[in-house]
Amino acid sequence: MEYITGDDQARLQAELKERLSADTVITERIARAREMGDLRENAEYHAAREEKAMNQAKMDLIKEKLANAVVADSSEIPEDLVFLGSIVKLRDVDTDEEELYKLVGESSGRFDMDYVEVTSGSNLGQSLFKAKVGEKIHVDLPIGDKTFEIIEIVE
Repeated sequence: MEYITGDDQARLQAELKERLSADTVITERIARAREMGDLRENAEYHAAREEKAMNQAKMDLIKEKLANAVVADSSEIPEDLVFLGSIVKLRDVDTDEEELYKLVGESSGRFDMDYVEVTSGSNLGQSLFKAKVGEKIHVDLPIGDKTFEIIEIVE
């Protein structure tokens, strides 16, 4: 079971809808390519079939994720508790550097935001989940063990 935010759910549903539309277009491309004749040497036909298979695999993953995910309801969470969708300011205890992190169910893959996305399944995400403002968390990261203090929940 995976927790996602309502925004994550909406984004996944929109992507699934786009991929369903694309699937119709790809199927039409396959039909047109099939009409060209000999399929053994028909590059357009083989490319379209491969694209359809990749699109179908991605749709299957999205459907599975939506079926198994639990949309987190943060409406009854105390204000000082980190939960999915929270943007928190963390201070690295060793360096005193502060940075913003957002706890998400699934990363958007974007890197142009004012915060770093942290998935709930990652080591940092698991340490942040349900931690409180003022608490220090210890995290085993690929660069080594780190200790962060939760300064504030920004959003």
